[in-house]
Amino acid sequence: MKAMILDAPGGLDRLRMVERPDPGAPGPGMIRVRLHATSLNYHDYGVVAGKMPTEDGRIPMADGAGVVEAVGEGVADFASGDAVVSCFFPDWQEGPPRVGDFSRVPGDGIDGYACELVVAPATAFTRAPRGYDHAEAATITTAGLTAWRSLVVDGGLKAGDTVLVLGTGGVSIWALQIARMMGARVVVTSSSDKKLARARELGAAHVINYRTHENWGQHVHDWAGEGVDHVIEVGGPATLTQSIDAVRIGGHIGLIGVLTGIAGDVPTATLMRKQARLQGLIVGSRRMQLEFVRALDDAALRPVVDRRFDLADLSEAFRLQERGGHFGKIAATW
Repeated sequence: MKAMILDAPGGLDRLRMVERPDPGAPGPGMIRVRLHATSLNYHDYGVVAGKMPTEDGRIPMADGAGVVEAVGEGVADFASGDAVVSCFFPDWQEGPPRVGDFSRVPGDGIDGYACELVVAPATAFTRAPRGYDHAEAATITTAGLTAWRSLVVDGGLKAGDTVLVLGTGGVSIWALQIARMMGARVVVTSSSDKKLARARELGAAHVINYRTHENWGQHVHDWAGEGVDHVIEVGGPATLTQSIDAVRIGGHIGLIGVLTGIAGDVPTATLMRKQARLQGLIVGSRRMQLEFVRALDDAALRPVVDRRFDLADLSEAFRLQERGGHFGKIAATW
């Protein structure tokens, strides 16, 4: 089979296509999947760029979508021909989080899905949402499930709530779409008026260019009246203070990203006064993904896939992500 691998110590110019042995027939409890798509995430970029060291020759990419070719003994959840999508934490089936590292995350601690075939435990996949193509399905593993967990599982999102979404990347646009699906009002920030116009088209009730509104947190607070109920915080230390300004008393901030760094000051007095819940999270469990897929089956929502690249052009796809030139998700298909 063809597979994209990453040569140590990493870097976008150290991705290369190779031939790897066919993984063979699935054993008990396993499935054989012919993969057709993956989608790019900031975590994947950290691995391939060499910022998060991994094993030499690692097959990257946490997201994988494709079709079941064969099932092993004892597998009842899947049959040959089923469209499936991978899980970010293949060992976290349900319940509260029990893992805080990436040692068993595909594309990081173990081989990922930038390849044609994989044999894996059936519990490392779920069914793909009905009607989704493979590129669309691949976006739910990391970005989609992160947004779903923050808003619905951790945040208890309900109709009429207000949500602040930072930026227009994969998690943020998924959050916008999920919030609208659930009947919430959404405000989106970006430095690009063109991207903000696209967010309006997806149903954003209000948009803010944070370069022209320096105190955008207070602006969001005033727009919502008493502050927003939920914040999708993907920026990290450079944006957290503004997010705390934006949230209402007793509100919820999902701390998802570290785009501006891994450490920084926290305005603890303001956070205490707001009595807000600051919830760190990394994606979610397989049970959460199963519930997310069921919700998508009955919704008219389709994820935004901005660009699709061939697998052989994966490094170019990451360069687009590096430049921030995308809106929503970037995918590779084969």
